[in-house]
Amino acid sequence: MQPVGRGLRDGFGRVATDLRVSLTDKCNLRCTYCMPAEGLDWLSKTNLLTDDEVVRLVKVAVEQLGVDEVRFTGGEPLVRRGIVDIVARTTALQPSPRTSLTTNGLGLARIAGALAAAGLHRVNVSLDTVDPVTFVELTLRDRLPDVIEGLAAAAAAGLVPVKVNAVLMRGVNDHQAPDLLAWCLERDYELRFIEQMPLDAQHGWTRAGMITADEILDRLSACFRLEPEGAEVRGSAPAETWLVDGGPGRVGVIASVTRPFCGDCDRVRLTADGQVRNCLFAREESDLRAPLRAGASDEDLAARWRAAVLGKKAGHGIDDPTFLQPQRSMSAIGG
Repeated sequence: MQPVGRGLRDGFGRVATDLRVSLTDKCNLRCTYCMPAEGLDWLSKTNLLTDDEVVRLVKVAVEQLGVDEVRFTGGEPLVRRGIVDIVARTTALQPSPRTSLTTNGLGLARIAGALAAAGLHRVNVSLDTVDPVTFVELTLRDRLPDVIEGLAAAAAAGLVPVKVNAVLMRGVNDHQAPDLLAWCLERDYELRFIEQMPLDAQHGWTRAGMITADEILDRLSACFRLEPEGAEVRGSAPAETWLVDGGPGRVGVIASVTRPFCGDCDRVRLTADGQVRNCLFAREESDLRAPLRAGASDEDLAARWRAAVLGKKAGHGIDDPTFLQPQRSMSAIGG
């Protein structure tokens, strides 16, 4: 195959420099807005990229395609045994990309120091509530103390700023938004509320049931003074941010549904089984695993990757009447 241009540029002029790498589709929580209580049919070991294959594809992205930020996701990436080595080999690349990890926090207390030593820069920890009863209701697991311990360990290891990702569910934890923000501010964690997206395995998402960005801000404004930060602060980041009570603490809202930021998107995704997804909501994927295992050169893999991103659509199309939810759920795509 011949290259179709330099870098990961799509047909609308956007350039992908932020790579999200899913290391597994498995997860040790059962968040009700993500997957059923019994879990899912996990990918077979044969279909998963090996550690060497993950690192090679990341190397292609960094050295040939201009990627300068790599975030490891899942599923739950900490269940991947080789994660510390993958991080170390990634940060050893030249040029060395900034690296981060999105995790549910289980096991983070045990491994935070090793991840920091491997060169990881920071973590995002998913935590929707600090109420023990609500935590069990949402995750179907009694593991809140482990998550809290993991957050503290990440901060102690220097994986900062520690960011907390929260999804609000109507009638479950939406009234707890101010309490969660106060808890995070007290510990210097940066909280990000994320609108629930149509990526659940059960395909039960409805727009009416989703807590919108406006509703989130209304709940927070009842208890805090919020000052919006400008576009120059946001850049291409997905979160709009507000200073809380004059700062320095801040809170963010990622409003993928009601305030889409597709025009500034700089992300591309690699699934745990080696598929390129040029959008979180894409219904098509481009296979890199098969050509990699068939002996493709780095140049050929880079050309295939460029072609995959070139076909990216202008937006996710959630408001389009013809929108169809991706067949894969969030745990299988990677965040």
